[in-house]
Amino acid sequence: MRYYLAIDIGASSGRHMLCSLQNNQIYLEEIYRFENHVELKNGHYYWNIDYLFGEVVAGIKECVKHNKIPTTLGIDTWAVDYVLLDELGHRIDDVYAYRDNRVDSFIKPDKIEELYMKTGVQYQKFNTIYQLASDDELRKTRTLDFLMIPDYLNYLLTGKKVNEYTNMSTTQLLDIQTSKLSKELLDFCQTDVEIFQDIVMPGTSLGSLSKDMRKVIGADIEVIVPCTHDTGSAYMAAIEDKSIILSSGTWSLLGIETMQPIVTLESMNANFTNEGGYQQRYRFLKNIMGLWIIQEVSRNLDEKYSFAKLVELARQDQFAGIFDVNDERFLKPESMIFEIKQYFQERHETPPQTVGQIASCVYHSLAYGYKKAIEELEMITKQTYPVINIIGGGCQNQLLNEMIAEMTGKKVVAGPVEATALGNILAQLIQQKVVNDLCEGRALIKKSFEMKEYKGE
Repeated sequence: MRYYLAIDIGASSGRHMLCSLQNNQIYLEEIYRFENHVELKNGHYYWNIDYLFGEVVAGIKECVKHNKIPTTLGIDTWAVDYVLLDELGHRIDDVYAYRDNRVDSFIKPDKIEELYMKTGVQYQKFNTIYQLASDDELRKTRTLDFLMIPDYLNYLLTGKKVNEYTNMSTTQLLDIQTSKLSKELLDFCQTDVEIFQDIVMPGTSLGSLSKDMRKVIGADIEVIVPCTHDTGSAYMAAIEDKSIILSSGTWSLLGIETMQPIVTLESMNANFTNEGGYQQRYRFLKNIMGLWIIQEVSRNLDEKYSFAKLVELARQDQFAGIFDVNDERFLKPESMIFEIKQYFQERHETPPQTVGQIASCVYHSLAYGYKKAIEELEMITKQTYPVINIIGGGCQNQLLNEMIAEMTGKKVVAGPVEATALGNILAQLIQQKVVNDLCEGRALIKKSFEMKEYKGE
């Protein structure tokens, strides 16, 4: 039996998903899971990258312990954040998290249109270009190496330094016409091309674990670079042809897959982005504040209610009011519940009161945010899409799926749940010539997992 390991690390948790092929179907097993969260230190938010790498190694060792040693492994994470290494390959500092506010004074409103037309990447205050502009260390020395989070984890495993394309495409540092680093953009953030590595495509093999890591793990495994941006991996696992794709997790990423970028004033004003995908496809999509909102509501309630219980309470105590889920006030508030209530009070509207009403309000607001984004998408592309394929963990929320179908009037196909891990693994299977191409891989996913459908009105 051959195994393939997807290590998928999100903003709130990570897991090791082990894949095997049996009877021409994909079987997944969650072999290890760990928590992830930002840490507040000296007034700034950071990722505990040493902890994360320790958990990466622990999960791989768990495979070895159960005698399920993967032939290959791949790592995907969230986008935009990065690590800087000195000339000895050591990290120079803690790793800032994208929810940190250090970038605020470096935003140039008069440059937003110029940057969009050059990169095709939507304005977001935490884009890498603004983070680099605000990075004091970068100004002090040029003898640094820039690695994005999954690049750094791969470096620790193999000793190889590369920058993977799909994640680099989110930085707002690549020229949309060439898919290469732009000197003009690097000048904007006061750095130069010397700190970056070769940009490699998903499906690239980095070879074996380093000698030291082979000793630590007790096995040798080939490391494959998948779409290291988790949304890039998730979109690989979308199974509905020519549909709107909604990758639903901590963030909601709603869009389509296209072979050509769409860079217009319309797309800029609607804040749609063009992210690089597998085989240089583009994900033309909009970032929408996703289940992060209900995760924070749960945290504010001391996690007394499971997410399933919150859905149950929302059904029982509905609230029709809607707030703008993309308002920056919901990016990292001290209290999500307070901000939601305050939003309504500022508009002289009655805010949700009970736990059920707050949860219902969040789900209604998310569904409305998706509806609005779909209307913008169809206007920009001048096409109508009858199906929404919701993928990722959020597709298990039946109440939200029902609301989306009802509010948009479209058919909703929910699944696969483990889209990110499946896309990660699919890149490995294609590289290993177990699967011929993306089309065959998607058909295999559709055959292997049950999908649920919801009919719009």
